[in-house]
Amino acid sequence: MKRSLWILGVAVALMVAWSIGLVQGQTKHAAAKKVVFASAEKAEYKQMGAAQGVTQAVIWGDPDKGAHATFTKFVPGYDAGMHTHTNDVWIVGMKGAYLYKDDAGEKRVGPGDFLRVPGGHKHWSGGDKAEGALFYEESSGKFDLIPAK
Repeated sequence: MKRSLWILGVAVALMVAWSIGLVQGQTKHAAAKKVVFASAEKAEYKQMGAAQGVTQAVIWGDPDKGAHATFTKFVPGYDAGMHTHTNDVWIVGMKGAYLYKDDAGEKRVGPGDFLRVPGGHKHWSGGDKAEGALFYEESSGKFDLIPAK
């Protein structure tokens, strides 16, 4: 009898856990199915942390907490120095040019160009000297910039 009650209790607990997981999954899934529209021209840009010369407008998510997308601007000649990021970063150039360097060479990410920087990959980035850069940036985790040693 005790064993039957124990098995029933475990079965009920598993069903409750599954139901909670199902509801949470549907909530996340429903949020992922929302249409998101943002205009880079009409976005409200704010200074990005202590980085002078970098502004961003959040499109979705929260760059300080997790997955996110932003429109990001570098002023002309901006120099982020050599650094890494914990999470992968995906960049699509929109205006001007996002400049990128690593051990394999240099890249100029202009309008319509795409760049994926894997988390932990040491690189340099900056803005075009004449135009700066406006780019779409997305990441699967929170944003950080870890200066390279």
